[in-house]
Parts: sequence; structure tokens; C-alpha cells
Amino acid sequence: MDIPERYVVIIASTRDGRIGPTVARWFLEQIGTPPPEVSIDVLDLRHANDRAAATLLDRADGFVIVTPEYNHSYPAPLKDFLDAHRDEWRFKPATFVSYGAMSGGIRAVEHLRTVLAELYMTGTRNTVVLQHPWDHVIDGTLDLSRGAGDDTRTFDRAGRAAAARESALAAFGELRWWAVALAAARRDLGTSGTIELAEIA
Repeated sequence: MDIPERYVVIIASTRDGRIGPTVARWFLEQIGTPPPEVSIDVLDLRHANDRAAATLLDRADGFVIVTPEYNHSYPAPLKDFLDAHRDEWRFKPATFVSYGAMSGGIRAVEHLRTVLAELYMTGTRNTVVLQHPWDHVIDGTLDLSRGAGDDTRTFDRAGRAAAARESALAAFGELRWWAVALAAARRDLGTSGTIELAEIA
């Protein structure tokens, strides 16, 4: 029997006018219906309850952080949320779906990587980077193949949509690899973060 895998998609922005939930829905659409052993929950920080969130995080094997970039970094509510928990994060992986203007939110992700390392987490190499996604929100849905973005000067919108889908699949695929590997490590080695030489002699 396949071992269950549990993931949590974290929506980091809590501002009015945000598109974080729209971006999160887009990501879930790109990765498609997960296999039976995989469950995915969505945690919106605007509505998060600390106790319920702690339980959800504790049971999770990996995380997808959906974040915008604010002033070269990530939103303050996300930092507060990361700091409010400790053991729930240990030796678990996270991938990133970032969005912003020209940077696509990559500076937010670079800041996040250092914080996650302090929490004993692993960030995936593969991530999703979305530039000007608000230009492609139509009737509440993110559709990168349509919209008023200026990307048509470099490549067609259909190409942009296909490339973004591939990045979503790659990011989630790598996240699953790390999640399965680290879940086994937590079961076999615990979460102390060290192995004494006598244990491997």
C-alpha cells in the first residue's frame, strides 16, 4: 500500500486586493488531480486559526508557499506565521510559487530560503516564478495564455502558459521527492538533527 503524503498550500498575502488565492488555485489546476495517496490542503493566512494551523502543519509532509514580493522581500504575516511555529516545520520541505512585477517574486524566495534553513527545512531548487500575473486574471481566474501582459514581445502567451505549467509540475514533483525522503528520515532517525558516530559505526 502506498504511504500517504500530505501537503499544505500556504497563501501568504493577507492584503486587500490580493491575488494569492487566485494564484494558489492556478497552481493546483496545473498539477492536476493528485494520486490517491496524496492529499493537499490550502491554508490562507488571512483566515488562519493558530491551533488548527498547528495541527495541519504537524501532519504535513511538505509545503507550497504562495507568496508575492513586497519591497524586495515576502509579506510580514508570513514571517509571523513561520516564527509562531517550530517543531511543525522541522525536516520538512517547501517549494515556492512567487509572483510580482519584473522580478516575479524571486527576491522574496531568496529571503525565505535563509529563514527556512534556520527552521531545519529544505527549499526545493525548482520553483514557480510568475511575472505580472494580475495582467492575466480574467473573471477571477489566472490564465497565462490570455491577458494584457507585454510578454508577447519575447514569446507567445501559449508558450508562457506551457512553460509555467512545466515549472509547476517540476516544483511539485521535486517537493514530493523531498517529502517522501524526509518522512522516511524522520521515522528512522527522529528530528534531533544529528547522528552520533556510534549510531553509524
